[in-house]
Amino acid sequence: MSLFFKNNYIDSNSPLALTQFSSLVYKYLSEGFSYEMELIILCIGTDRSTGDSLGPLVGHKLSSLIKSYDNIQLVGTLEEPIHAKNLEEAIGSIYEDNKSPFVLAIDSSLGNQNRVGYLSIKNTPLNPGAGVNKVLPAIGDVSITGIVNIGGMMEYMVLQNTRLSIVMNMADIIYKSIYLSLLRLDIPKVQDSSIKLK
Repeated sequence: MSLFFKNNYIDSNSPLALTQFSSLVYKYLSEGFSYEMELIILCIGTDRSTGDSLGPLVGHKLSSLIKSYDNIQLVGTLEEPIHAKNLEEAIGSIYEDNKSPFVLAIDSSLGNQNRVGYLSIKNTPLNPGAGVNKVLPAIGDVSITGIVNIGGMMEYMVLQNTRLSIVMNMADIIYKSIYLSLLRLDIPKVQDSSIKLK
């Protein structure tokens, strides 16, 4: 039974953002993930929209790191993004190709003006496309979202006109938090890795 029921929000612009968010990521992963499972990091979004590029940017930053692990798989990068058109196929492959997948899903979202720049983590699935009124499959044992802009009207245009600096800052915090969490979890590696946090 899970110990975590509420959303946890961290301001990505706070000087303590990395410390606080990496602790939350570690807490949620250590609660649900075990070494017998395959950890699937699913980064959702597209490189064709600034506001929707959070997931692919995180995937891009994680791509070198994940190669060091035997039971961690990365799905969704800048080169091979996972978006509305191929999400269902990607989810199908995750559950067909892995015996016991534990999915960490990452996506951008729209929200209130006073929450722009905030990161959220929860132990329930995220609903991709909800911010632009698309009905897509829910996914994730643990889900991370970054509020990139204001929701409420003209969502597609809002995403297109989101500042890249906001998205990049959140992508850095998420990437580094996952990196630090994997170190703390002490998941066995394929070989010794010299990869360092950038």
